[in-house]
Amino acid sequence: MEKWKETFYFCFKIATISWLVVLLSCVSLPKKQLTPEAAAWEKVIQQVSPEKLMAYVRTLSSEKYAGRLTGTPEYRVAAQWLAAKFKELGLQPVLRNGNYLSTFPNPYTVIFVGGELAYVYGSYSRRHKRKFVYEKDYYPGSQSADGTTEAEVVYVGYGITAPELNYDDYQGINVRGKIVFVEPGTPVSYEEDLPSWSDWQPYASLRYKIKMAVAHGAKGMLFNKLEIIPAVDYIPGFRVAQVGEEVTKVLFAQTGKNHAAVIQAIKQSRTPQSFRTRKRFRIQNFSEHYPRGKGYNVLGLLPGTDPLLGEEYIVVGAHLDGVGFCYEVVPGANDNASGVAVLLALAETLVKSQSELKRSIVFIGWGGTEQGNRGVQAFFEQSLFPRDKIVLYLNLDEVGAGQILEVDGGMDYPQLWKMFKRYDSLWPNKEVKLGTLVDRGWPQRDALFFKQKRIPTLDFRVIGSPSFIHTPKDKPETLTPETMVDLARWIASALRDAANKETLIE
Repeated sequence: MEKWKETFYFCFKIATISWLVVLLSCVSLPKKQLTPEAAAWEKVIQQVSPEKLMAYVRTLSSEKYAGRLTGTPEYRVAAQWLAAKFKELGLQPVLRNGNYLSTFPNPYTVIFVGGELAYVYGSYSRRHKRKFVYEKDYYPGSQSADGTTEAEVVYVGYGITAPELNYDDYQGINVRGKIVFVEPGTPVSYEEDLPSWSDWQPYASLRYKIKMAVAHGAKGMLFNKLEIIPAVDYIPGFRVAQVGEEVTKVLFAQTGKNHAAVIQAIKQSRTPQSFRTRKRFRIQNFSEHYPRGKGYNVLGLLPGTDPLLGEEYIVVGAHLDGVGFCYEVVPGANDNASGVAVLLALAETLVKSQSELKRSIVFIGWGGTEQGNRGVQAFFEQSLFPRDKIVLYLNLDEVGAGQILEVDGGMDYPQLWKMFKRYDSLWPNKEVKLGTLVDRGWPQRDALFFKQKRIPTLDFRVIGSPSFIHTPKDKPETLTPETMVDLARWIASALRDAANKETLIE
């Protein structure tokens, strides 16, 4: 009998708990009520749409703008388009003449179809030529001089002459009248040896490497990086091709040397491994140089309302330019139409919110970034704003493809990043990697120039998808629009706080 009672009470208890669970599941808990201001802001940021952002990207990536190489007529039209968008949104012009465009000198070179890169072999009576394939094997140098160079190729490692580091790739080898084969970067990388990187950083850029090749008498260069690179100076008579794996294989064949082993030996011993390949290459280029080209930064101002803080400026920038036309248009969808699209979304969101922003915000589409950050350098030379009144810079570059957000500067300014992290729920199911903003030598980010002026800086870039930057494959269909939407909503929310916070970094 007692056993029966225990069973009855146990079943009764289980049934009661089950009914309570069902009852509670039917009762909806009251939602957290948003303040009218928060509700209004939520409504505004939800209006950021992938359709509008991608419309911006497709416009800038179209044939009309021919890759947006700064200095070209097509870039000027792209700058005028962005200025019209700023005006349409209600941003004010910065210049005294009521113009949104700030001009700076910007020489440029146009590359025409018809050049070639070839390996030449055989006797003069039986001359043979192996042509390499455009895009698959090589790209013509974006600043190459018009004409043809045919000569023996000499391998010169990283193409560095640095007496203070007891390192010289040109020591003991004659490259006069030759074509040099040069590796990107330096024997030391900032990822592997940051303490030593500052010593090597000045020697990392292609601009430096070409300068050294010319100083040693070379007439041309094969640069071992298969992408289009206009961030160099035009040198009459000097021709360049950016090359990939197939060219490297042909060059090293039958030399008794292995390319990977040579690179490893340089890095481990910090000793040059230069040698004559005894192979002739031909670089042919059709180009036209414009030494009097003009570039434009596009600036729009959202004035602050506070009598004191309104005299301080937050600058948000994205480079408008691309690498132009190199046998075909390089659309520059991710690099950097995506950044300009997010820039416009931020401006539109903050204008539409009708929030009383205490600080002023300046939105800038940079020119000349791909040709050596000429636009941002001109910005500081022109002193459009007092340097000590610029309290924050946010940079948007390559933010259109992937699910992982890299924020260089997040580790440099932890208090600043804390303010942004408050809104990381707007970056759902995605990873964030914080880093230090370091001068990588090449390519340089516009953000770096603000940090060098001791202005707090965050540099945003999205990774995680295949990269097609500086190639004709950088097209709108390779982007992930939702990424741009989430990033725009996140940055806009934090930007509003930054504009109203009494002290950004204590």
